[in-house]
Amino acid sequence: MSRILQKFLVILFAGALLLLAGWSSYSIYKYSSEAAEIKRDYSELNSITHGIMSVNIWRDHLTTMVLNRIDEFEFTEDQEDTLVHQVENILTAGIDKGADILDQKQKGIKAKLRKFAVKTLVPEDKIRALVPMFAQTIVNEIQKPENKEALKYVIKSKLQEYSDLTHDDSRIASLKIKALLDKYEVEDLAGFNEKIPQKIDHLEDQTYFHTYILLGIIGTFLLLWWLLRRQKAVHTPLFIISVLVSLVVLFSGLTAPMIEIDARFQQVNFLLIGESITFNDQVIFFQSKSILDVIGILFNNGKADSYLVGILILVFSIIFPVAKLLATQIYLGGNDKIRRNRILKFFAFKSGKWSMADVYVIAIFMAYIGFQGILDNQLSLLNMETDSLVSISTNKTSLQPGFLIFIVFVLFSLILSTILKRITSLEKKNIKQEKQIPV
Repeated sequence: MSRILQKFLVILFAGALLLLAGWSSYSIYKYSSEAAEIKRDYSELNSITHGIMSVNIWRDHLTTMVLNRIDEFEFTEDQEDTLVHQVENILTAGIDKGADILDQKQKGIKAKLRKFAVKTLVPEDKIRALVPMFAQTIVNEIQKPENKEALKYVIKSKLQEYSDLTHDDSRIASLKIKALLDKYEVEDLAGFNEKIPQKIDHLEDQTYFHTYILLGIIGTFLLLWWLLRRQKAVHTPLFIISVLVSLVVLFSGLTAPMIEIDARFQQVNFLLIGESITFNDQVIFFQSKSILDVIGILFNNGKADSYLVGILILVFSIIFPVAKLLATQIYLGGNDKIRRNRILKFFAFKSGKWSMADVYVIAIFMAYIGFQGILDNQLSLLNMETDSLVSISTNKTSLQPGFLIFIVFVLFSLILSTILKRITSLEKKNIKQEKQIPV
C-alpha cells in the first residue's frame, strides 16, 4: 500500500470517528441537559416543602380523616348515657329558669292568672320527674338515621369552615406547581410521578449510550496510534484529528453533569386516628451541576470571593486545557521560528503543570466521597420504625457521565502531549540524519 493511499485511508477513518464523536458529544449534551431539567422539576414538585412540610397537605389529610370518622360515628352505651345526662342537665336548667321567672312578683290580673294556671295545671315536681324520659326521648330522636345525617352535615360544614381558614401563604408556590404540571401535560402530582421516571430513565440510557460511544472512539484513537506508531507519514494528520476529538470530548465534559446530590425520604408513614398517611419520594435536597453550571453560579453569586473562585476554575480548568490543545496544533504545524516561541512551548509542553483539570477531577471525586459519607450518616438518623411512624430515607448521590468524560479528556490530553514530544523528537532526529548524509 502506497503512503498516499495509507494516509488517505487514515484521514478518512479518523475523520469519520471525529464526526461520530461530534454527534455523540452533542447527543450527550442534549440528553443530559434535558434529564437534568426534568430532575430539577421532579425534585421541586416532590420537595418536602410541598409534601411532608406543607400545611395545606396536612390540613387536607386531617380534614379527610376527621370527616371519615364522622361518617363512621356511632354512640356507645357509655356515650349515650353521658349524652342523656347532659340533656337532663339542660332540661333541668330550663325548668329552673322558668320557675325563677314564675316566682317573680307579677303585676296585673292577666299575669297573676297565668302564673296560677301554670302552677296548678303543670306542677313543677311532676315536670322534674319527667326530665329523664324527655332526655332519653331527645337522644333517641338524635340517633334516628335522618337526624343523625343532619347532625353530621352540620358538624362537617363547621369542620370544613375551619379547614378553609387553615392554609399557608403559598400562592406563588401553587402557581409554580401548576405551571410545572401544565409543562408536562399532567393533571396532578400522581400523574407526574407515574409518567416522568420512565422518561428520565430513557434520557439517562441515551446519555450513557453516547458516553460509551465517545469513550470507545478515544480507545480507537489510542489503538490507531499504537498500530501506526512507526508510520511517520500519517502522524501529523492523525494528531490534528486527535486534538479535534479531544476538544469535542472536553465540550461534553464541561456541559454534562459531573455529580448529582440527591437526599430524600423514600417513604414516611404516619398512623393517626386509626388511619395511615403516607408520603413517598420526598426530596430533601437535590443538585446536579456541570463545570459550566458551577462557574455560572459563582459568577451570579455577586460576591468577590465567588468571582475569584469562578475565574480560577474558568482559567485553569477550561482556558488552559483548550490553549494547550491549540498550542500543540500550532507547534506541530509550525516552522522552527514558531516552535521557538516561549509562550507556544509553554502551553504545548508545560501548561499541564498549571492546569487544574486533573486537580478538579480529584476534587469532584473527593466531594462525592464526602457527600456520600455525610448524607449516609445523617440520613440513617432519620430512619425510624415505631407503631405510629415508619420513615425510610435514601441517598441517591452519584457521579454522572460528565465526570467520566472529563477524566478521559485529562488522560487523553496528557497522552497527546507525550505523542507530540515523540513526533517532534523523531522529526529532529530525521533532520539531523539528512544533514549528515553527504551529497
